Amino acid sequence: MANDQEMAPQFGHAMRSYFQYDASYIPLNHGAFGTYPNVVRDRLRYFQDLTESRPDDFFRFKLAGFVDSARGAIAEYLGVDEGECVFLPNATTGINTVLRSLVFEKGDVIVYFSTIYGACEKTVEYLKETTPVESAKILLRYPLGDDEIVAKLRNKIQALKGEGRRARVALFDTVSSLPGVRVPWERLVKVCQEEGTLSLVDGAHGIGHLRLDLGQVQPDFFVSNCHKWLYVPRGCALFYVPAKNQHLIRSSVPTSHGYEPYPIDGQEAVFNPLPINKGGYFVNLFQFVGTMDIGPYLCMEEALRFRQEVCGGEKRIMAYCEHVSNEGARKVAEILGTEIMENEEKTLTRCCLTNVKLPLRMGEEAGQIKPADGFAACSWMTQTLIREYNLFVPPFFHDGYLWIRLSGQIYVEIEDFIAAAEVYKELCSRVEKGEHIKR
Repeated sequence: MANDQEMAPQFGHAMRSYFQYDASYIPLNHGAFGTYPNVVRDRLRYFQDLTESRPDDFFRFKLAGFVDSARGAIAEYLGVDEGECVFLPNATTGINTVLRSLVFEKGDVIVYFSTIYGACEKTVEYLKETTPVESAKILLRYPLGDDEIVAKLRNKIQALKGEGRRARVALFDTVSSLPGVRVPWERLVKVCQEEGTLSLVDGAHGIGHLRLDLGQVQPDFFVSNCHKWLYVPRGCALFYVPAKNQHLIRSSVPTSHGYEPYPIDGQEAVFNPLPINKGGYFVNLFQFVGTMDIGPYLCMEEALRFRQEVCGGEKRIMAYCEHVSNEGARKVAEILGTEIMENEEKTLTRCCLTNVKLPLRMGEEAGQIKPADGFAACSWMTQTLIREYNLFVPPFFHDGYLWIRLSGQIYVEIEDFIAAAEVYKELCSRVEKGEHIKR
């Protein structure tokens, strides 16, 4: 009997029929919001219809069983214990859950890299306003080698110790967002273990994108969007916390029925109107976190089935996405006459995202883009791409240059990257003429 890989369809444009994209749209930004196949959409609607047919029955009595089944599926996929996996709406919620759960003392520091996702950095800033915690940002100017990134984290933690402060937690990515590069997160976790610092891994671009050996690497906290690369509807994220650290997570965000305050003599316990999950306190915390559409969580099994039975499995998916992203980026760089963001070890592009420099010169001379206008140029290109060209590849500013980030996926081909390159060649010409600052 033929296996799933032998029976799988050819990747590329033939796969677009499995998804919902407009036929004229060129989707090269999967890493931003993801998408999901038609069969997963059908499953989502099934659960939405089931919910609406008997809402009280669904939320009070059926929900827990469905969520447990989905947790069991993702735990098996990752090779970890089901009791260490719960769901959240998105990775940002997971980062907030951890950082708002930790009890910070004077001298505690949150360490992170300058390529942190913006919403997460704002969370750190908020906590600095409301708790004794301080922060330490490590500047990264790509391209960098993995050894240098690892050394920067270790040096910062040790420097803080020398100052009499404590790196309470280090926050870092599996694959950073902008620029979209693979981060040596496994080695960074090891540094944290050796230095006595908690590791908080923002795997927004993790599950379905990279092979994740969570059981072996053992991060202290790991959160990953399932709606970006795993073909699960928005919003759904995995929140993985090893049993040894679950006592540190006292509440969900927002706090809901699963929270159990420490008992106080003479004070009545707050009533929980929902059934208690036998999975334990950690699982109960996230069983019901306010009324919302829980359908995306329940599509986990259908998404994993599609990846295995239709696509031929994880290795095949990840290999194609990385290959088309890398080869497509080479074509883009060739057409634009620029370069791909890569280090000497060739590790930055070992993922499904690539970054290509735009042929725009920054400076004060004629024909150059004034540094002060760099973000204005990004904003103008972002809007113009959607309005006039029917494709989207995000531009961004990094270390004095403008770049674009490209996403590989099973439904794109090299010709899509070529089309994007020609569009950006035209856009850059328009920027050089000052169109981005014309009123």
